[in-house]
Amino acid sequence: MRFSPFLLLCATGLFGIFSTTISKNPALPLFASALGATEGNIGFIAAASTVVGIVSSVPAGVLSDIYGRRRVILVAGFIFASAPFLYLLVHSPWQLVLVRVYHGFATAIFGPVAMALVADLFSASRGEKMGWYSSATLIGRFIAPLAGGFILSYTNNTYQWVYIVCGVGGVLALAAAFALPKDRSRAGAGQPGLLAHRWRETLDGLRQIVGNVPILATSTMEALQYFSYGALETFLPLYAVFVIKLSPWEVGVIFGAQLLTTTLMKPIMGRTSDRMGRQPMIVAGLVTSGVGMALVPFAQSFVLLVPVGIVFGLGLAVVTASTSAYVSEMAKASHHGSALGVLSSIMDIGHASGPIAMGLLVANLGYMPGFVAVAALLALGSASFAAVMARPAAVPARG
Repeated sequence: MRFSPFLLLCATGLFGIFSTTISKNPALPLFASALGATEGNIGFIAAASTVVGIVSSVPAGVLSDIYGRRRVILVAGFIFASAPFLYLLVHSPWQLVLVRVYHGFATAIFGPVAMALVADLFSASRGEKMGWYSSATLIGRFIAPLAGGFILSYTNNTYQWVYIVCGVGGVLALAAAFALPKDRSRAGAGQPGLLAHRWRETLDGLRQIVGNVPILATSTMEALQYFSYGALETFLPLYAVFVIKLSPWEVGVIFGAQLLTTTLMKPIMGRTSDRMGRQPMIVAGLVTSGVGMALVPFAQSFVLLVPVGIVFGLGLAVVTASTSAYVSEMAKASHHGSALGVLSSIMDIGHASGPIAMGLLVANLGYMPGFVAVAALLALGSASFAAVMARPAAVPARG
């Protein structure tokens, strides 16, 4: 049976993101704590996998523009399949940092290149198709915390079983990536003359992208959204387990509700942004996420935290259903990988900064000021983005 490239890409994303998510949510902060890491150190450990995306997403996107999407996706697939088994060898916080760095290359490479492939395949319904692809990955992200919480609860916090299941997901991701068809548009990429031309063309496009204010502004808003998500996914488990005394499976259900909301709403929000425009959707999503973050410290029970997770999940869906499509529209088709690599690198700066900043806030001020400060930052970001994009020079032509 032959599957379409889009379905194979969705399968790769589903299993790959399941694997990376179960490695950290809710297991990672609890595993790090069991190894003796402090709250401040846990923030750095959680950020380690994301930091590598800052320096690797743009090269991954550039290389996919030159050599083709499939080759670069296969590199990510190998890391998806191999990294989980290294957690079984970890016995100290510094070893956990090293494994997290290596594991981080998987999503850092795969994320922008997969989105570039979706942008290559679709034009008129790009936002909707990106939404469907993202929802496929979010199915994996939704199942992962539920599975992780269940495994921890019923194996008496035996973290090895979490990472064995993580490894199975990574191997399945590699198998789906291997089934992707070869890149016909990059045939002959090894020929010196053609290769040199593609390098010049791609690097010229990259220079234009990094000087494009609308692309940078949109990328910054995605970074801000993931700043808040990084803070939430790292410190909500600690807040829930150690402050309000929830069990790991209840934490899994909270994140499951948040991710289920994002999964179901992304295609709808993508289609809405195709019709209504990307900018207002990004602003509305940031405000919605800010409301969810602000409510976390006031929701001191399982019953209250579930709807708070749903609100945050809705905001996440609204923002991320628009940002990638918007950036791809502001770049040439031959530069989709580079443009989305820039988006991913800037996003990773935000995602990596979230746990670090939140860790410092929690260690010095407590959970309530930390969550409220992140909510205020989301509100400020939405207002700033609306002001920047309201300038006539900031309105790009649709690509």
